[in-house]
Amino acid sequence: MAEQLGGGERQGTGISINGQSQQARWLWIGPADGPPRQLWLPLEVLENQLGVSSRSRPDGSLDLEWFGRPLLVPPARQRSLDDEVAVDALPLLSAVGVQTEARGAQLSLNLAAAPVLQVRSGNQPGARRLVLDLGRPALVRSAGAQLLLDVQASPAQVQELRNLGLVVQGSGRGLAVRPRRGPVSKVFTLGDPNRLVIDIPAEGDSGPIAPAPISPEVQAMIGRTLRWDRLVRDGVRINAVRIDPRTAPLQLRPLVRPGSMEGLTSLVQLAGQTRALVAINGGYFNRVRRLPLGALKVDGRWMSGPILNRGVAAWNGREVPSFGRLLLEEWVIGPDRARLPIVVVNSGYVQRGVSRYTADWGPFYRALSGSETGLLLGSDGVVSRSLASAELAQGIPLRPGETLLVGRGGVGLPWGPGSRLQLSSRPSNALGSMNQVIGGGPLLLQGGRITLNGAAENFSASFLRQGAPRTVLGSDGREVWLITLEGVNGSGPTLGQAAQLLRALGLRDALNLDGGSSTGLVLGGSHQVKGRGVAGSVHNGVGLVP
Repeated sequence: MAEQLGGGERQGTGISINGQSQQARWLWIGPADGPPRQLWLPLEVLENQLGVSSRSRPDGSLDLEWFGRPLLVPPARQRSLDDEVAVDALPLLSAVGVQTEARGAQLSLNLAAAPVLQVRSGNQPGARRLVLDLGRPALVRSAGAQLLLDVQASPAQVQELRNLGLVVQGSGRGLAVRPRRGPVSKVFTLGDPNRLVIDIPAEGDSGPIAPAPISPEVQAMIGRTLRWDRLVRDGVRINAVRIDPRTAPLQLRPLVRPGSMEGLTSLVQLAGQTRALVAINGGYFNRVRRLPLGALKVDGRWMSGPILNRGVAAWNGREVPSFGRLLLEEWVIGPDRARLPIVVVNSGYVQRGVSRYTADWGPFYRALSGSETGLLLGSDGVVSRSLASAELAQGIPLRPGETLLVGRGGVGLPWGPGSRLQLSSRPSNALGSMNQVIGGGPLLLQGGRITLNGAAENFSASFLRQGAPRTVLGSDGREVWLITLEGVNGSGPTLGQAAQLLRALGLRDALNLDGGSSTGLVLGGSHQVKGRGVAGSVHNGVGLVP
């Protein structure tokens, strides 16, 4: 049944897109017997299941575009549906002719398949660009390494796509396509006329061919050095991959996209880029800005610093991870001994105060809020540039060895070029000194005790009560466990239910990671678990790497 909220509002938990069903919360505002006035959908659904392009602005607004139809969504017009960022998508849906219908808990979105008028190609640096001219807008869905295109193509056009480097198969009412080598680099749509643009690796580029079955390499490990448990307990489907990291031929690693902290990917692509034979999704991220929200340390470098005293797992080399909560206490000290606290390091978490960024953030920094000021320091700690708000909004390069200090919320930086500054950094406990750290939260188990305390990690009461698919990194003291939890007939366990279930399985320590549509498990290149039935976006992950 759909949940009736009053005032012409109702919401449900399932969406059917041209007959393909998935779990996703939606909100319909309007009469039950007529078209909606507003239709709120998760941003994840718009991007990955419809093909909408999005770009964030420094003020947190979203620029959405679908076949040339733009929609500006300011922060005040964004809301949460369960654990997902959602927007009123009705203007875009109406503009391209999507038919909407709500029955019970199910929302149906339907758009007629688009005829392919012409296939064109061109070369970009390091990529081949394919352009499909369409007779009308079409739905474009991501399914792991594949794209599902709701288009009608002739046999000659299908052969042309194959000749240009795609593996093409029929899929329901359209086509399933993927590059012969490597992942799709970029997908977007254009209008006037309607076009679908797909960038794929240039011929000859090396890269993994997207596999469907579990690779023979991993198959040979299962039951020997690697255990894969699949079971159901209390209405929860559990997938748990576990190894003894001290003796196994695989090593536990944080998984990070190369190049920049800004951007999302699929878990299959992340596993391929990092050579992970087993991968689960990692920590939280800002879906609008595509930036990390929490601790991420790789080989001793803070790619993203901890926030809000949230839970982390930390380890060195082949150790079994340790678990706890973590803060990073940093200060910048001027030649006059004046000092200011640094509130976050390489983070998408925006708050008043001074933040620190390095080249690990990426080759550029672009302002994340209005009216920022900055100081750029060389490797010797000497200020080389003072940066005004307009310069930071445009973006400035970050080179290895440089440090960028950013003042937000009216907090000034009282030094200028030529000043020599000192940076002091100290973690709140030994976890922050370890080489590998992955953050999430809340911390579920520590030393065999349930330690769930949402208030201590700044999680809301509604977040704690919510049932959802979960991803967990845990340990029984001897083995490390990479776990996903899904509801058999419902949305999934609450955090309290997850903690009790994991303790009953014999775990002593457990950290909740990002969940919901991001929940995923990739095993030997095969996407075994998809949190809400589709391949969601992730920012980072945790995996087992040879």
